[in-house]
Amino acid sequence: MTTDGWERLAPGVARRRLPFLDVTIGVVTGDDGVLVIDTGSTLAEGAQLRKQVTALTGRPVTDIALTHGHFDHVFGAAAFPGARIHGGVTLDTYLDRERPSLPRDAVAYGADPASAAEAAAALVRPGNLVAGHHELDLGGRHVLLVHPGAGHTMHDLAVVVPGTPPVVFCGDLVEESGDPQAGPDAAPDAWPATLDKLLRLGGESALYVPGHGAVVDARFVRAQRDALAARFGRP
Repeated sequence: MTTDGWERLAPGVARRRLPFLDVTIGVVTGDDGVLVIDTGSTLAEGAQLRKQVTALTGRPVTDIALTHGHFDHVFGAAAFPGARIHGGVTLDTYLDRERPSLPRDAVAYGADPASAAEAAAALVRPGNLVAGHHELDLGGRHVLLVHPGAGHTMHDLAVVVPGTPPVVFCGDLVEESGDPQAGPDAAPDAWPATLDKLLRLGGESALYVPGHGAVVDARFVRAQRDALAARFGRP
């Protein structure tokens, strides 16, 4: 079911695919809080998402989980003033180090140069860094933020939403609309084992939400894990 571009995955859990780069945005609602997962590629995109989520849930966004530090997932974060920002361990140092290069990456992928520079200047560092796992209480709903290990980056963060069905927001540890991207900040040797942990966290019945593309199941994640292992020569 979709509502104004939002796809309902489970009670209080939804996502949408943004037109630019097919980035997935997630929303989880509790009695007291609203969690947004990733924030888009520009401040304008983030501001539009904030308005949409407020209209969808009837309340302001209280928390943001950044699945990793690439521009298309973090550049809208400053458009959510007052929200608590969560990220994987070392995301803060990554953003500090890569602040000059992130807008260049954005422009290389087709972003407007002025918008990319504006977003980089306003870049928000996470206040809560997750080294293992962190249970986030949204009021009547507990969400698990997990750093399952390195893979797409050294600081990947997954969001596990228990329920029927369980929903796992994977960030770019899993991609459906193309092959997983292993850039210079990836950890290919560790990636298959990280996906194994993600599968243990979600289980066979979970919906796995990739950073780009359609929602997939455990069988798809397992096949991608095997493909990555073959690609990088690891068991």
